[in-house]
Amino acid sequence: MFTKNFLTKILFIPLIGLSLLKINEVKALIPYYSFPSEKFLKKNSSKLGKNAYQLLYFGQLKEALSLAELAVNLDPENEKLWVLLAEIQINNKLYDDALISIKRGKIINPSMSELYFAESSIFLNKKKIKQAKQSLKKGVALQPNNTNALFQLGNIFFLEKSYKSALNEYDKIIKIDNNFWQALNNKGLIYFEKNEKILAISNFKKALKIENNAEPMLALAVCLQNTNRKEALLLTKKALRKNPNYVSFEFRKEQLWGNRIQEATNKLFEFDELKQDIEIANIDKN
Repeated sequence: MFTKNFLTKILFIPLIGLSLLKINEVKALIPYYSFPSEKFLKKNSSKLGKNAYQLLYFGQLKEALSLAELAVNLDPENEKLWVLLAEIQINNKLYDDALISIKRGKIINPSMSELYFAESSIFLNKKKIKQAKQSLKKGVALQPNNTNALFQLGNIFFLEKSYKSALNEYDKIIKIDNNFWQALNNKGLIYFEKNEKILAISNFKKALKIENNAEPMLALAVCLQNTNRKEALLLTKKALRKNPNYVSFEFRKEQLWGNRIQEATNKLFEFDELKQDIEIANIDKN
C-alpha cells in the first residue's frame, strides 16, 4: 500500500545520504530523472486492466474500479480499457460514469461491438428498454454470432410481447449453438403464452436434456399437471429442491414467466401433495 508515510520515507532517503557525503562529492552529483516510455506505460496499463478484471471477478468492486481508472489514465487511447472501466462502473452502479467511458471508447473505435453491448446493459439497468434494444442491435450488427447478445435482444422482444421477433432471435442462437438451453427454455415460455402447449413441452424437454435446470423442469411440470399428474408432482418437487426461489411469483416474473404460465403455476401449487414442498421452499428461498 502506498501510504503517505511510505512516500515520505522514499523522499527523505536521498537527502539523508547526501548529508553524509563530502561537499566536493555533492557538487559532482548531477540529478537524472528517467521518465517511463510510452511503450512501458501501455504495457503496464494492460497488466493493470487484467488485474482489475480479476478483482471484478472476485467481487472486489472498489479496488477494481481504482485499477481500471489508473489503467485508462496510462493509456487513454485503448478502447478495450474503456470497455473494462465501463463494465466495472456498471457493477459499481455508476451508470452515468459508464456511459461517459463508453462514449470515450466509441471515439477511439466506433466499430467495437462490446461498447454497444455494455451500453445496452446500462440502459437495461436504467429501465430504458428502447435505448437498450437500439444499442444491442448495433452491437449485433457488428458481431452477429454473439449468442449472449442475441439472447438479450430476444429477451427484450419477449418483454415487449413481440413474440415472433423473440422466437426469431432464439432460433438464430440455436443455429449457432444448439446447446444454448436458455433459448430453448424461453421458446417454451413463449409458446405457453401463445397457448401452443405441445411446442412448449417440446422445447422444455429439449432444454432439460441439455441442462438439468429447475426452470424448464418446473415449466414442464406446469404443462403436464392436467395430463400426467404423477410426473408433474415429481418434477415440481425436484425443481423446488434444486432452486427454491421458483416458489416465488416475483422471482418467476423476473425470469420472464408470463401471465398464462404464472396462473397455471399457481394452480399446480394448490395440489395437496406439494404443500410441504412449498412450505420448505418458502423458508429456503433467498
